[in-house]
Amino acid sequence: MTGWRRSSFSRPFQSGAIRAVCTAVVGASLLVGCGALPGGSGGSREPVTVMTWAPIGTNATNQPGMPAMAKAYARWVNANGGIDGHTLRVLTCDENNDTAGAADCARRAVKENAVAVVGSYSQHGREFMAPLEAASIPYLGGYGLTEEEFTSFLSYPVNGGQATLLAGNGRQLARECGRTTLVRPDTITGDDLPGLLNSGLGQGGRGPAGDVRAAEDATDYTPQAEQARASAGDGGCVTAVLGDRTETFFDSYRRVPEDGRDIRVSSVLGSVGQPLIDSTGGKTGPFEGAYLTGWYPVATDPAWNAMRNVIDKYAFGDNDIDPADPGPQTTWIAYTALKAVIESINDDTITAGKIADALNRGVKVNTDGLTPPLRWRYEDMLGAPGFPRIVNRDVTFQVVREGRLIAQRKDFVDVGQTLGNTTP
Repeated sequence: MTGWRRSSFSRPFQSGAIRAVCTAVVGASLLVGCGALPGGSGGSREPVTVMTWAPIGTNATNQPGMPAMAKAYARWVNANGGIDGHTLRVLTCDENNDTAGAADCARRAVKENAVAVVGSYSQHGREFMAPLEAASIPYLGGYGLTEEEFTSFLSYPVNGGQATLLAGNGRQLARECGRTTLVRPDTITGDDLPGLLNSGLGQGGRGPAGDVRAAEDATDYTPQAEQARASAGDGGCVTAVLGDRTETFFDSYRRVPEDGRDIRVSSVLGSVGQPLIDSTGGKTGPFEGAYLTGWYPVATDPAWNAMRNVIDKYAFGDNDIDPADPGPQTTWIAYTALKAVIESINDDTITAGKIADALNRGVKVNTDGLTPPLRWRYEDMLGAPGFPRIVNRDVTFQVVREGRLIAQRKDFVDVGQTLGNTTP
């Protein structure tokens, strides 16, 4: 689910045997050194072990594309000499979308001597951050679901999490809707979403949103759809943030009989994306004209070309990776940051402490326009209550036109001040 809970390259080796081995490990939970020559630039320094986790195959939100993206990234860098001469060894873990799974993945990262957890997804921050903090392992580029990701001294986020998405969605809808109604999970993580959305609506001069709670694993949302339409009213907007179940909600929503009222729909990227828009009818479907808020540029932006090239060449047709999904996008950006950090250390041995120290000292990460330049010094952090470690306060406003998700405005929108006005 989505939500916020407070609480220099060498030439690739072209051996057919090596390529066959690489292909064989696509489904494995460990990837190391595919394409790297033994004793070459990819093996001249000690390997670097990291972990990426996410829920896979659960009844709620799943993110299999994030571990898959991590493995494709490792194949790419290792086929080109590694990161600053270090082979990148990627462990992946299914955290099962529960507390025990999240804790188990974190403990495995400790046991396997991972120097960082990178580009991962979990809504169980308390359970996974405690083992990482005890072992001094940094958490770099989480999806941004939990309070711990924006408060722990060992967390280094690359986006502003669900806080910026909801605050940004409020600002986007304040310009377009007479009244807004939010459909969100009836969970602890969902309880903070109305306040965040309302901070954006309030900055745009609108009143608070209607609040419709829904089970995160329901198979039908007809009652909630009817309630949301009644609450929004003519000229209003319904925004739904239910993770994987957002599709189920809007399927129920479009089955509610039309009553002549003009009501627009909205969501945030991660809950709705181009594949869902396509599968529900494109320009004749329920998302035509929908307003969406995201962390990053639209998936068709040329800034994503490098990631797409890696997916095309090193994912071996893995259908889990959708380049338009903010999960794999976040993992790509997180590994981009990891690469910059390791290169800045320039040492034969990389440790968790060295990575954290480099991040704290202010190593600067350029993501080629996917985000603003990223740094994690104290002075770079937002410092707002509940999410002080946000360093990327930007969101993007997008809209569906002719069945395609396009930028509503070209520039990023800084919602740092909006978040400072958030009340519980």
